[in-house]
Formats: sequence, structure tokens, C-alpha cells
Amino acid sequence: MTGASSGIGAEVAQRLAAEGFRVIAIARRASELAALAGAAAAKGHTIIAMQGDVTDRAAMEAIVTYVEQKFGPVALAFLNVGTYFPDSENDIGGNGFRKTFDVNVNGAINLIGPLVRAMKPRGRGQIAVNGSVAGYGGLPRSIAYSASKAALITMCEALKFDLDKIGITIQLVSPGFVKTPLTDKNDFPMPFLISVEEAGNRILQGFKTGGFEIAFPRRMSWLLKALNMLPYSAYFALVKKSTGL
Repeated sequence: MTGASSGIGAEVAQRLAAEGFRVIAIARRASELAALAGAAAAKGHTIIAMQGDVTDRAAMEAIVTYVEQKFGPVALAFLNVGTYFPDSENDIGGNGFRKTFDVNVNGAINLIGPLVRAMKPRGRGQIAVNGSVAGYGGLPRSIAYSASKAALITMCEALKFDLDKIGITIQLVSPGFVKTPLTDKNDFPMPFLISVEEAGNRILQGFKTGGFEIAFPRRMSWLLKALNMLPYSAYFALVKKSTGL
């Protein structure tokens, strides 16, 4: 589990631990990870804190190798880390843009590679990648974020063709607005905002059913998918009207 120190990651980590999984929680913030692991231990659950930066490819490969050797085969990986920097026409392609792609896209692929190499000889395994409904189409003030999530969506779609052949399940998690420390920074309307607890419940259900996409809330995902089937003139007009941006 990456991005496990807060928000969706922490919620899903706790739920998986409560169901009997031994959860390896990866994040940069050591103190939050330690608190998460301690809270789980107090309930008799197992969350093992492991500090790491997903943008460090060598470190992520070393973590997968260590976990496989120390704790046994990885059954499920939830690659949840993500970041968001608001964009403006004055800073297109700036440091925020590059950091968004490094964390959101490279941060996922840096773990997918070693995980697939570990799972392939066993002919089984499950990898879930946290995308976003923002990746369905371009949205205002989300130049880097929408583009990075679109990259994750198409990456998971392409991976499915290859991973199906070797018995590995790939899943795409597509949340709408979830109340987390990340969305608390937003200063624009967030329709159909749901709690992190509800998001955790939807994700756990999706892990169990095994379908390709775990999208929620459904009203949000269906609306954006429908919008992206319209001609561009209608799409741009409706998005501008609904966001006011």
C-alpha cells in the first residue's frame, strides 16, 4: 500500500488489516505511518510501516524484494499515492507539472514493474492503481492532474491485455471527490463529495469482486463519462457552466 499515511490510503490500510491482511504501509511521512501501525496493533491487526519515496525507482524495487523475502508473496498491491498542484496559464509545464507526473505516473510504474516480475512466476496476484475520474477528460485548473490520471487510465487498460495472459489482476480505482487532506485544499465546488469511509468501503468491495474499474460515486463517474462522449463544443460549454471556472 502506497500513500498510506493519510486519506484513502490510511482508510484502506486499516480496513485490509481488519480483514486479516498483513499490510505493508509505504509513505514518506514516518510519524503518520508509525501512528497508523500503532493504532492497528492496539486492535490486534498488523500494519507494518515502511518509509519510502515512490519516485525513487531503486528504492521501490528494493522494498518489493525485501517484502517478498521477509514476509512472503504479495497478494494485493494498492498503488494509491498521488499529488495535485493547481495550474495556471502563467506556469504551464513548471515544477508542479513535472512533480505531478513524477509522483502520479512514475510513482505507480516504479512499483508495477517489480511487482509483476515477482507475481509472474506464481501466475497470480492483484494490483490496483488509484486513478481519478479527472482522467476521463480535461478539467479546468487540472492541466497536470487530469493529464497524469489519463495516463494512468490508459496505462492500466494497456496492462490488462498483458497481465490477463499471466494470471495477474489489474484494477483501476477511479474516485470522484473524496474528503481528504488533498481535497481540503480545493477552493472550488466539489459535487457528490463523499467521506473517506465510504470511499474505503467501495474500494474494498471492488477488490473482492475483481472487476477492472472501481469507480465512485457512480453519479459522478457516469456523468463525466457521458460528457466525454459529446462533441467538444458541447463538452467545453457544459464543463464551464457546471464548474464556473
